[in-house]
Amino acid sequence: MSQRVFRSYKEPKREGLSWDERWKGEDQGLIMCWEAGRELREKEPELASRTENGELPVLGWKGGVEEMTKKGEKYGTLFYLAQWQGLRGNDLDIDLSQEPLLTCSRTGMRIIYTGDPKKYGNA
Repeated sequence: MSQRVFRSYKEPKREGLSWDERWKGEDQGLIMCWEAGRELREKEPELASRTENGELPVLGWKGGVEEMTKKGEKYGTLFYLAQWQGLRGNDLDIDLSQEPLLTCSRTGMRIIYTGDPKKYGNA
């Protein structure tokens, strides 16, 4: 299996897939989350604009922030990162072997995105 999950923003939304095809395929559900972000972009352009400016708003997955914590960083899920990329209007591009770190432009909070639920489970 490839360590990289990529899908161009130019590609149409997938249709007619079963639950297993959406969530248990090679992409591990990341394309589904990214497509949800694309839909949210259409419904909430103000939110999309904030993400384009580097904000990491609270969404349906762990990985967004409302304010800075004492620790200054936390873990988030790759599902959040995928949805955020779609919300921004970006291609889906996630390397499963990496744990990218992003800093929220509004709060300064650092988020490390991981596929390891042990790391973000108590976040």
